[in-house]
Amino acid sequence: MASALERVSQTRCFGGQQEFYKHASSTCRTEMRFSVYLPPQAASESVPVLYYLSGLTCTEENFMSKAGAQRLAAQHGLMLVAPDTSPRNNATPGEADSWDLGSGAGFYVDATQSPWSNHYSLYSYVTCELPHLIRQHFAVRPERQGIFGHSMGGHGALISALKQPSQYVSVSAFAPIAAPMRCPWGQKAFSHYLGADPQSWKAYDASELVLSQQLDHLILIDQGSADPFLEPQLKPELFQQACAQVNQSLELRIQPDYDHSYYFIASFMADHMRHHAERLWRS
Repeated sequence: MASALERVSQTRCFGGQQEFYKHASSTCRTEMRFSVYLPPQAASESVPVLYYLSGLTCTEENFMSKAGAQRLAAQHGLMLVAPDTSPRNNATPGEADSWDLGSGAGFYVDATQSPWSNHYSLYSYVTCELPHLIRQHFAVRPERQGIFGHSMGGHGALISALKQPSQYVSVSAFAPIAAPMRCPWGQKAFSHYLGADPQSWKAYDASELVLSQQLDHLILIDQGSADPFLEPQLKPELFQQACAQVNQSLELRIQPDYDHSYYFIASFMADHMRHHAERLWRS
């Protein structure tokens, strides 16, 4: 029997449907929310599905309202799915104390430390429970999944693709936190969610994972040169160095004068959607 979903809203968009859902998550043991864009093609056939993971402080709505992706998804015949970035309102101690930990900041890891381990199992939610729900309720081609994201979500997309290479056919990222073990955001999140031992952090650091698990397809990353977080937090050069060390195919594009905002993301969304569509529709 299919798990229950509650549709929160439905809106016509570029010939398809923009929909928002909530459900009781068995993985996070609380209510979780996600958004889905159903392209026009989904009314008559199964289509590939592309997951988008958002960054710090975002919800399931930011990407759908700001990125300009629906027109491109309709053009390419891709379903878009964007989960929330954390569980919310669970009375978890400290969940609302800072913007870069807790609510809106799940970091796409499975927390092992109390009190976070009670609800913060974002990696398993994104890579297991949510795809299962999408297969149950929507006309998708389950063997044709792609994943991309921004900032914290770019980190989530990279680690998901590297840890689940048979699941994701394509991957890309906008301004990802590319080496979280070596930046303040990642160190704060990992120490709280995963504990004090940095060895346990390696399982969620793309610059570490790629050294032992390469993909047989290109990773596309766009990064703005005027991004205020570039040097202190994002560190794409460390991921680039790791990819070069193991001959992982990577296209890292430094975009002059672009920052960290959705204006940047929207500017290069067409390239990313094309990147995914070419692989997701390949027979």
